[in-house]
Amino acid sequence: MKNQALQKTGNEQAELLTEIGAYLRQVRQLQELSLETVASITKIPVRTLQAIEDGNLEQLPEPVYIQGFIRRYADAIGVDGTEIANAFPTGAIIKPVKSTWKGTFKAQLRPLHLYVLYMLLVVGAVSGLSYTLNRSASQAGRYAYLTKPVSPGQSVAPGSTEFYGPPAPTQIGKTTAKQIAPTTSGKPVRVGLTLTAQSWLRITVDGKTEFEGVLPEGTQRTWEASKQVVVRAGDAGAVLVSHNEDKPQLMGEPGAVEEKQFDASSHASSQSLVSPATTGQNTVL
Repeated sequence: MKNQALQKTGNEQAELLTEIGAYLRQVRQLQELSLETVASITKIPVRTLQAIEDGNLEQLPEPVYIQGFIRRYADAIGVDGTEIANAFPTGAIIKPVKSTWKGTFKAQLRPLHLYVLYMLLVVGAVSGLSYTLNRSASQAGRYAYLTKPVSPGQSVAPGSTEFYGPPAPTQIGKTTAKQIAPTTSGKPVRVGLTLTAQSWLRITVDGKTEFEGVLPEGTQRTWEASKQVVVRAGDAGAVLVSHNEDKPQLMGEPGAVEEKQFDASSHASSQSLVSPATTGQNTVL
């Protein structure tokens, strides 16, 4: 049943992306703009913009990144990027009503369309607020056991994936994450991550997903495995990774989606999933 629901969501995302991509292409061509020009404005690779126009999900990263690309593309060609991006779902969705932005960018919205759009925006806002509150409450519970700041030399329990507590009020805006000492569980694979900017990450330890989500700038985490750790980053240029206490290195270029595998007997192997913009700037979604 779950697989059927996921397949249905994927089909709806593909249909909506096809409609959105066709609309963006039409507006761009009306303004006589090339994909290269849009890429220079948005810092999004040309092939990623082409995949959006073609509705090709296979050539694009996770839906949350696709939504950010759509918003930046639409803003660059003079239409409401937030409205169009919100029409593309990033998770389980209700059967969408035909989007009100179809046709030319000068098309007028009918009252019924406006009513449906407002309802969708309200539902999206309530869902987003509920998710944020639940996540904040969950993290607050995880922080509660810390009664004092962690010192640089203090170690973390083996296999721990807990965050350290939030920074003090006087340190807002600065990197406050402290270096986590190497664990001593004796497992042959140890991978440490330090984020120089916000990035989405998925961590798989011995074939099991241990973490998936967005980590903020300054976060430092360590994972251990008996056989293999796989790290996938939405912005490889924002992630420093160390393997078995080696010198930390960037996972890849800013804005690129990279996946690296680490085991006990070899160096990391990597796979580039989405190339960064030609200017080398980070993609912030």
